[in-house]
Order: sequence, then C-alpha cells, then structure tokens
Amino acid sequence: MSATGGGQSRLGGLPGGVRLYRLRPDGSVVLADRDGARDLGPERDLLRFIDDGQFAHYLVGDAATSPERPSNATVKLGIVGPRSAFTPHAHGGEHFVLSLGYASCGLYDSERGRVTEVPLTPGELIRIPEMMPHSFANRDTSPLTILAANTGYGIDHEDYAITAPEADRRAAAEAGEGGGTAPTGTRARTDYLALAAALRDIERVQRVRGPGVTTARERLAARLRRLAHGWEDRR
Repeated sequence: MSATGGGQSRLGGLPGGVRLYRLRPDGSVVLADRDGARDLGPERDLLRFIDDGQFAHYLVGDAATSPERPSNATVKLGIVGPRSAFTPHAHGGEHFVLSLGYASCGLYDSERGRVTEVPLTPGELIRIPEMMPHSFANRDTSPLTILAANTGYGIDHEDYAITAPEADRRAAAEAGEGGGTAPTGTRARTDYLALAAALRDIERVQRVRGPGVTTARERLAARLRRLAHGWEDRR
C-alpha cells in the first residue's frame, strides 16, 4: 500500500475510525483510512521532536501529557534525519524505542562511568530507564522511523527531555535556594551537576565518532528489504 500504489483498493473496506500505518524502508510513513492514503508530512501531521529536523507523530497521548494531565504513557512515531543524532538528554519517565532502521543509542553507564554505544537494527527495541542520559542516532543515509513510548510525559513537559544546559540551570537554581521545600519524586533524587557532566560525555563521544555508519552486510540487507517492500506494495 502507498499513497498512490497497489494497496489503495482495499482501503475502502476499513471500518470508520480505523487507521493503517505503512512504515516504509526509506523512512517515510503512509497513513491510510477508509477515505484514502497520504504521506505523513510536517505541515499537518508532525511535531518538532527535541531538535530541528526531527519529527514526531503521536499515537497515544499528546505533547501536553504530564503527571498533571496523564494518559499513562505516550506512544509516537519519530522520524530521525539521515546520519543525525538527538541532543543528549534524560527523560523523567522510562522510555522504549523500537528501531525500524539502522540506529545507535549512546547511553551513560553510571556504574562504570563511561558512555556505552548500542547499535540497533530493524526490529530491535530498547528500554531506557528514567533519568538515564542517552542519545538516539541514525546511522543510515535515509530517514529512520522509530516507535517511541514514554511513561507519563509528552514533549511539551519540562521533564520530557532534560539536556545538559537545563541540568546546569536546575543545579544552579537548587544551589541558590539555600534550603526551602525539597522537590518530590524522581527529580528530588537527581544530582543535576552529575547529570550535566554525563550528558556532556555523550556529546563528546558524538563529536568524535559521529552517529556511526552501517556495515556492508547491513547495506545489503537494506537493499533486499526495499526490494521485498516493493514486491509487497504491488499486491
């Protein structure tokens, strides 16, 4: 199925309210319902996702989800630009990411005091605990589609993605308070200076190594996957 291709004839059989998403090997996404199909585009379907050039499309919850406005979790499609990476950050809640392409996740291992990079291939899902410093990168030259689920927070919430400058700001604010009422929950246990330092360690690794590259075997597998998609798309 595509916006103009072979699956169009079966869309009229979808019940009202049902949506079908086609996640293509090239990173594009087609949204279909009983009225037809169209490519998801920034002008009407996608929100800015942490950095310029990265996009999100919510499936559950929305950008305003928070503990005060809960939907229990948010689930969204993310489209990561070719050979790019998110600014390192930490989430207030746990985080699950399903990679549908060739990705890399840089994680700060506080027990070992070092950055660990985990390469991901299509179909691999990674869980990242709350407040763990990390960054997600696209190793390929095509856009990368991911499925991301976060507990409790939408991208508009202040604790959705805490970056190094924000961690520095919070550390300075806490130092200037001179006591007072302590915050509650996870953020009450956060050492923001240590968090900022860990995030900058990931930034340094990113500057040196970049987002990573695909192997010859992965590039061959990607070509075969696109070929299989073309066969399926003409049914």
